Amino acid sequence: MAETKIVDWMWYEGCRVLVRLAFTFAFQVRYSGQENIPRKGGVLVASNHQSHLDPPLVGGGCKRRMSYLARDSLFRFAPFAWLIRSFDAIPIDREGLGLSGVKETLRRLKQGKMVLVFPEATRTRDGEIGRFKPGFATMAVRSKAAILPAAIEGAYQVWPRRQRFPGFGIIHVHYGLPLLPHEFGSRSERELVEEVERRVRQCQALVRRRPVFAARR
Repeated sequence: MAETKIVDWMWYEGCRVLVRLAFTFAFQVRYSGQENIPRKGGVLVASNHQSHLDPPLVGGGCKRRMSYLARDSLFRFAPFAWLIRSFDAIPIDREGLGLSGVKETLRRLKQGKMVLVFPEATRTRDGEIGRFKPGFATMAVRSKAAILPAAIEGAYQVWPRRQRFPGFGIIHVHYGLPLLPHEFGSRSERELVEEVERRVRQCQALVRRRPVFAARR
């Protein structure tokens, strides 16, 4: 059992390092705010969604292992299903209630693991952040997990929805200050969702002020 865990860790960490190196070469990826990532305990990472590259982009800057939610249709092709399962992907039915995916997410958060979600529920059509859907906040409350806001900038220009394959460009990822369980207080689910969305927008605004992105606007 211990050997299996070591092999799993080596596989995940090796792939994370290789992906980060590849992204650095192809997209000049830069990470900031990594000191804000909680070192232990359950963490629900909430990020904006710009492209198909987003899960490895967000996970690449974190030394902790990170699961992520993926639509169930991605698990229909056996080789690809094996690959994303090896990275702890959690299938979720976006057309239905997705109860099995929610339960598995809760289980992992209660075990003190990190799970990445994209509260917009779909990739942006114009590079801007869409309204966050409810649901993810309840999982954080029920599991007593921290919520870590994160923002990706540049991935939309590299791989927009209308484009079949990615191009080249510059991508930055920023991790914001986490919202800890004791800060949830008496906030309603809607209020908590709005606060997380505000923090993710803050993260994106911070990145957009950098010269490499400010010149575009």
